[in-house]
Amino acid sequence: MMTIGVLGLQGAVEEHLKHIEALGFRGVSVKKTEQLNEISGLIIPGGESTAIKNLIIKYGFLGALKSFSQAGKPILGTCAGMVLLAKEIADAEESHLYLMDITVRRNAFGRQRDSFEADIEVKGIDGVFPSVFIRAPYIESVADHVEILATFDGKIVAARQKNLIVCSFHPELTSDTRFIKLFTEMVTSSFAVPITQ
Repeated sequence: MMTIGVLGLQGAVEEHLKHIEALGFRGVSVKKTEQLNEISGLIIPGGESTAIKNLIIKYGFLGALKSFSQAGKPILGTCAGMVLLAKEIADAEESHLYLMDITVRRNAFGRQRDSFEADIEVKGIDGVFPSVFIRAPYIESVADHVEILATFDGKIVAARQKNLIVCSFHPELTSDTRFIKLFTEMVTSSFAVPITQ
């Protein structure tokens, strides 16, 4: 059984673990860098991106996460996780992990009171996916090699680049496991086809 980790520094860790296990994988909360060697894929959950970045630095994850991605291991970033993976943040002077060729705008759909749910079409998922947006960012622009997976109100809210996949919304806050399944399929296929950077 493959093991998928959820970065356990802040955010909706338990909710992601429930989805991972519902899909037949072993899920673990990753709180030490050594655990990255024991997992096949990693989810960086929503939360507060600056706080998570500070914890990533405090606990020595910055270089370890970059190495994890450069090794071709899949990473899913949801909400704040998407902000952390982006190479550029439109409303900040510097980015965080600087891994994915996208420009993200934080809290772009409004503050906490502006949170909402919407049914959206996602490439690779049949029908619509119930999406929960909480202080959600969106993607302002992508490089040519980044695949757009979903848009809402004309804004990019999900995308994929090689072993990286991101979304503005919180798939773990619904009972629908199909978006997390897109990620687990990336994890299983990454062992069949080597990913080159």
